[in-house]
Amino acid sequence: MKLYIAEKPSLARALASALPQSKGAKEDGCITLANGDVVSWCIGHLLELAEPEHYNPDYKKWRLEHLPIVPQDWHYQGKTQTRKQLNILVKLIKKASRLVHVGDPDREGQLLVDEVLHYAGATKSGKPIQRCLINDLNTKAIAKALTQLKDNRDFAALSSSALARSRADWLYGINMTRLCSLKGQQQGFSGVLSVGRVQTPVLGLVVKRDAEVAQFLTQPFYEVIAHLQSPKGEPFTAKWQPSSACKEYCDEEGRVLSKALAQNVAQRITQQNGQVTAVKKQRKKLNAPLPYSLSSLQVDASKRFGLAAKAVLDTCQSLYEKHKLITYPRSDCRYLPEDHHSEASTICRAINKNCPPLQSACEGVNTTQKNAAWNNKKVTAHHAIIPTARQLSSQTLSGDETKVYELIARQYLAQFYPVHSFDETAVTIKILTGDFLTKAKRIVEEGWRALYSKGSPTSDNNTLPRELPALNKGDTTFCNTGEVIEKQTSPPKPYTDATLIAAMTGINKHVQDASIRKILKDTDGLGTEATRAGILDLLTQRNFIERKGKNLCATDAGKALIASLPSEATTPDMTAHWESLLDAICHKQANYQDFMQNLERVLPEVMSKVEGERFRGLKSTRAPFKKRKRPQGSTGKAKKSGFSTQIMD
Repeated sequence: MKLYIAEKPSLARALASALPQSKGAKEDGCITLANGDVVSWCIGHLLELAEPEHYNPDYKKWRLEHLPIVPQDWHYQGKTQTRKQLNILVKLIKKASRLVHVGDPDREGQLLVDEVLHYAGATKSGKPIQRCLINDLNTKAIAKALTQLKDNRDFAALSSSALARSRADWLYGINMTRLCSLKGQQQGFSGVLSVGRVQTPVLGLVVKRDAEVAQFLTQPFYEVIAHLQSPKGEPFTAKWQPSSACKEYCDEEGRVLSKALAQNVAQRITQQNGQVTAVKKQRKKLNAPLPYSLSSLQVDASKRFGLAAKAVLDTCQSLYEKHKLITYPRSDCRYLPEDHHSEASTICRAINKNCPPLQSACEGVNTTQKNAAWNNKKVTAHHAIIPTARQLSSQTLSGDETKVYELIARQYLAQFYPVHSFDETAVTIKILTGDFLTKAKRIVEEGWRALYSKGSPTSDNNTLPRELPALNKGDTTFCNTGEVIEKQTSPPKPYTDATLIAAMTGINKHVQDASIRKILKDTDGLGTEATRAGILDLLTQRNFIERKGKNLCATDAGKALIASLPSEATTPDMTAHWESLLDAICHKQANYQDFMQNLERVLPEVMSKVEGERFRGLKSTRAPFKKRKRPQGSTGKAKKSGFSTQIMD
């Protein structure tokens, strides 16, 4: 008997319908096919790391002298709510002669099935285990994936990375949370102070931004505009470009802070001739934005519709699992396999049927066009999020589902439109000793931008004039008057879901260590596509951040927690470095043992720097101070795992 193990029930049902012997009987926890093969499923992670008291009963009571808690042999136990399904799977695995791993195509999807296989003894039994990678829940796509099975051992590095991540999170989270909560309790603070290697640096970003906003002092700055005439008397304007000699009167962004200086320049250039010293004309082209990854979709959906990151993820899951209208949503990739290009016409027809607002856009596509989005070398475990070829029949979409589907579909259609091209002209004019610059932008071909309305995240919000008078180098112009325009510096804006997700994705910009910043420029950032929305939700639930309209702001408890911790725990540098190492483990460029040994060495150093005094006088969070309850495993006690040595060596 061949056993297929899917990550979740919806994938199992889709898988069963795509198998040649699909007509079978649905039983408790599995589907038996007509030929005797079986499809079963996990429900996310069926196993979890044991609580500290499994290693020592004394750890049930939170005490400073127990810290740090570092297991030598890791134990796993079944989750209470899915205990029944774990037992079903274990029996089926023992009975099967061949196994097919059908977890989601990422490191977490790899681990959650691998850990069940190991728990049931399949990895020691010598039974053949194959891997099936599914990005699309439509029957045709699944059938194709089933013809491309690989050896599951080829994906051991993904499991290694996910295992290192989960155990590191346990070590760091358990020890830092207990330490901070106990030190807070000593100061009269009764809440649980949850600390995590990703959630806390994210909170640190919010706290830092709030401080920048609160401490910002608005000040005026000045621009000088020359109102000019061309040699033919045509009016236009140009803006003064302060020279290095004016540096002491400017801020770090080059804005003039001296009103007297600006007024002097405006007065001096009035009724003066000027000369064109440079004319630069350039034809520029903009390719269509790549199809979405989850983070880029969350950013655009937040900007466009004000949707929270978690709402976007939940909506995508519904579009993927329930409606089968989009491909696998938890993707960190923005590229597509080259052989997917052959499905373009079918997918565009589906968009035309499913999304009436895009029907006219579908008429303008050229599906023979193949741009840089199709690139096998840049596709990893999964590809970009795109619509599937499925057409809706009687089902209807909710409001959020309609919005998100349209975003994904529009971005896909853009790949089949011409590039956006425009001419940009920049003219420099010397008036007395000062340089004045004017620019214009003229659209040559609207191309893919025709799909995006004004104000959308990818629309052209150009404010430059479309045309300038015909000007050539050496031409004489005349300045009728110089005008001083007063403006005000504005504080940085509080984070929103969109900008915080963008900050987590581009975390290299917030990293202080230059060497780490360089490494992270090409990696996935802080957290993963699958976890970023959950992190924002978690910080809100734990009363560390709160929503004020679209803005995300730190609470007093969140600010106090960050103030009590060393910079290593509150800035992205350390956890971003971990993410780069986890990514390296995925690509067999680093190993599990070195990663964990380094963490065990660094953890006590970080813990020694926590300052509990910061919580004195602070009101508790909503969650009362309490010990974490020990989940009941499927077999009562936690089971020792040699998993790491199986897949890490």
